[in-house]
Amino acid sequence: MSNKSYSFKENSFKENSYVIVNQGGEKKVMKKILSVALSTAMAFSMFATVAFGADAKLTPEQQFNTLKDAGIVEGFPDGLSHLDRSLTRAELAKIIVKATDLTPVDATSYNDKNYAKHWARTYIEAVTQANIMEGKNLEKKLFDPSGNLSVQELAAVLVRALKLEVPTETNNTATEWAKGYVEAAVKGGYMDAGINYQANASRSQAIVAAYAIYEAAQVPTVASYTVSEAGKVVEFTLSNKEVVKVTLEKALEPNKETEVKFTHNGHDYTHKVTYQTTVAQSVKSVSAADLKQVVVEFDGTVDAVTAEDPNSYSISGKIFKSATLSEDKTSVKLLLNEAGVLTNQKEVELSVNAVKNEDGTKTFNQKVKFTPVDVTTPTVKEVTALGTKAIKVKFSEPVQSADASKSTNYKIDGKLIGASVAYTYPDTVILTTDLTEGEHKLSVSNVSDFSGLKVVPVENEFKAAVDTAAPEIVSIKTNDLKKVTVEFNEPIKRVDSAYANVSGNTPDIIKVEDTKVILEFSQSKPLNYAENTIFLKGVRDYSDNSADREGKVTPTLDTTRPTVISSEYRTESNGDFIVKLRFSKSLKSSTATDRKNYVLKNSDGKVADKDGTDSKGNPLVNPTYANNIVEVNLGKNLGSSSYTLTVSDLEDNAYVANKILPYTVNLDAGTVQQGKINRVWVDRTTSSTVKYVYIEFNKTLKTSGEGNALEAAKYTYTNAAGAKVKLTNDNDDVELVSSDTVRIATKENVLDGQTVQAYYIAASDGTYLTQNGYELSEIVAANVIALKKATITSKEELKLEFKGKISTVNINDFRVAGPNGGNYTPNGYSLSSDQTTLTLKFTSNNNLPVDPENPKNPLRVYTVSSYSQDSLGNKLVIAENDPNGLIKDDVAPKLANDNDFRVKSLSATSSTYQIRINLTEEVDTHFGSFTADKLFEVKVNNSDTGIVITGADVDPLNKSVLVVEFTRAVPFVDSDVVFVKYNANYTKAIQDTAGKDLGGFDATLLYQYAKSLN
Repeated sequence: MSNKSYSFKENSFKENSYVIVNQGGEKKVMKKILSVALSTAMAFSMFATVAFGADAKLTPEQQFNTLKDAGIVEGFPDGLSHLDRSLTRAELAKIIVKATDLTPVDATSYNDKNYAKHWARTYIEAVTQANIMEGKNLEKKLFDPSGNLSVQELAAVLVRALKLEVPTETNNTATEWAKGYVEAAVKGGYMDAGINYQANASRSQAIVAAYAIYEAAQVPTVASYTVSEAGKVVEFTLSNKEVVKVTLEKALEPNKETEVKFTHNGHDYTHKVTYQTTVAQSVKSVSAADLKQVVVEFDGTVDAVTAEDPNSYSISGKIFKSATLSEDKTSVKLLLNEAGVLTNQKEVELSVNAVKNEDGTKTFNQKVKFTPVDVTTPTVKEVTALGTKAIKVKFSEPVQSADASKSTNYKIDGKLIGASVAYTYPDTVILTTDLTEGEHKLSVSNVSDFSGLKVVPVENEFKAAVDTAAPEIVSIKTNDLKKVTVEFNEPIKRVDSAYANVSGNTPDIIKVEDTKVILEFSQSKPLNYAENTIFLKGVRDYSDNSADREGKVTPTLDTTRPTVISSEYRTESNGDFIVKLRFSKSLKSSTATDRKNYVLKNSDGKVADKDGTDSKGNPLVNPTYANNIVEVNLGKNLGSSSYTLTVSDLEDNAYVANKILPYTVNLDAGTVQQGKINRVWVDRTTSSTVKYVYIEFNKTLKTSGEGNALEAAKYTYTNAAGAKVKLTNDNDDVELVSSDTVRIATKENVLDGQTVQAYYIAASDGTYLTQNGYELSEIVAANVIALKKATITSKEELKLEFKGKISTVNINDFRVAGPNGGNYTPNGYSLSSDQTTLTLKFTSNNNLPVDPENPKNPLRVYTVSSYSQDSLGNKLVIAENDPNGLIKDDVAPKLANDNDFRVKSLSATSSTYQIRINLTEEVDTHFGSFTADKLFEVKVNNSDTGIVITGADVDPLNKSVLVVEFTRAVPFVDSDVVFVKYNANYTKAIQDTAGKDLGGFDATLLYQYAKSLN
């Protein structure tokens, strides 16, 4: 076997010529054998494809033309190939002679009629003398030139030509004389078994086989090449699809044509190669055509991983939400987070940090100044009907949520629509409203971008069609073991629940973003390292098609260490020296804010013990951390000296933390609750005498026929005299402004505190709203979304029930005032299907106290801003003194942690002990007639022999500690197994301050771990 490795000839590099020699592989010519194989294949229509691999890019006609150009075959007199015809014995003889360079023989060995004058006589004589073909009737010496050639005859010719061994045992359907030949051809892989061996072969089938052999016999040429490894490696693809890898001693110069020489299979090649460098070498420009997005253009392609990391870019005081690389990989569009807005026509500086070009040969760390210029009005870029129940509207640029979320800004076919509006930052809204099938026109008005330019109301045509298919999963991707992104084939309205592998492994956060569902799992409930099955229950689209979906995903662990991607420092007005460090990824807060992980040294490399640092060089003030940025306060009086700040032991939030180098069947209650009025408010801002009374119901309203919500006669209010007065007599004054809200123009002086009534109102399904009969009533209140009740359901969840529907939620609006003046900010949320119950999430290290009604430390929820609103722009407001803001307790006390207890001896000489059990919150005991031994069990080494429980109570100094006293004569040893159980036989025996019962539990520890040290 020849050695097909490659190496350079010594001193072969000269004058831009690169030479490679193929060691071994001497050329061997088997022209006669190849020619015979070619000839027989020309007529052999049913040979196995393993023997003849035809070029799939050429048709049989094109293959015929190639062979014709090579002089192997000829066309018919009419110029056509007639590939549908059969092949004669004379035609095969001529092909064999031409393909094998046989010399035609001027002889006459056969007695066929007119044979002496036959056009193929000399070819027939040549193949006969070469023992490739023989006569059809040897006794009569007849060749039968015009006779068709059968498959089995071709098999015989092939076996003779290739000198194949003819087996004695056969198993085929050929004629007896041909069985051995056919068997040999089948075993040799030249023919398929089980075909009709007596059939004739067509010219087309023969041409396909012939072309494959013809092509294989040619010397392949260079069809294409690729250059890799920064010009060091060239891979040549030959015309026969072979790939030859050539490693050069010297890398090619970019964008310069150079000759490369190499040897392959005994053939020498010289080919001109140009290493075209398309990877980026610099930042070409930075621009912003709107005030929310920045476009960074490079002069070539960049690496997707680093370019699409929003942490690779920074503007002072701004945070980027995402970075999206263009398809050609030459530009990145940066999107600011919801709170960030650029200033129009004011110069700003963008820092690009640690972005690599595509081949990794260059890393960009530079600052570029640019001026945002927004002079273009936003437009509706795309309108898509999501079945017949919703419309997706995408704007040409980011638009303001407050405008985009108002249903009154949208018209379909010239009419205001009763739509529920869901805004997705930065440029998309979904209007939930019923549509008829067919063509429609949507116009949008009063929606502005972040420079205040408003969309021009232009009609946009779209077509609605019934959608009956539930969403399907397109892909599932993971980010480490704690985040899963499931993409669907259409926008998702909501997901009822989700879990990974087992039902208990639920995500902390389920977030829907258009077609994507994002699941975030906690550190305590991660994905498996191996394959995971992700289950999503009740995946619903905007046509209300719903299905459970599942898919599998194998996570890729995050093994990338965090790094410092930029640093800057400043002196505050009070003299404090602040170092600002931006990191490549999110950090574990406990490590980022640990002052011991930062060490200040002077120019001599010695620890700097300054006013703001201790004797170890650690800052006295704990660093602050937010949005991948750490700020370290090094205090005052650093003077003008040089220092170094060493950062170490910081960890990221990966499930297996990476350390820096010295761097988380639901029932839709809304569909079954009784219809009612959620709230009523009055808009008195109009300058005329007309006021607008808004009535929001908890159901989508019917707007025609019986139960029509747009009839003026159905609405009254109770005036100051106690009389019920119609708000209006004109049906035109009653308008549907969202799917569940009517606006009534009235000249009546309706005041806050008065009552509005609605009669015989039906939901869109025809069911009447009958909370208190057919008359519904509600008191007029301020035009804000008021809180009804706040309830803590776990240390991670706070449920807020409102008197109206919420369409837009900003979790930064909310705070929970905790004990000792502490505040808690939610880090996630979910909204009920009826949009009136908001559940705030407090996960990871942000858990709430679970005893909110403790009189010593009551919890209260309030709002600090009002970005959350309904679809009409009414704000969600919870005042600090709102009595409904006091949080109710719906969390039962429990064991603080598994096996969380200690055993304490009351004296060195006594046999009396205490088991001190740590609970999640303060409790009180109410044993009644029950004694402690009826509620608790204590065992040692699985036995209660000699153990007497004498009492139980809470620790008066710490009521979250439950104390069980018992006696045991035998002293404990470290290897003793201590078991304690609370059976909760009397369920109200132990309760928290809100009256929630302590449930039963048991715990087990070795005494060496359970024994108290004090």
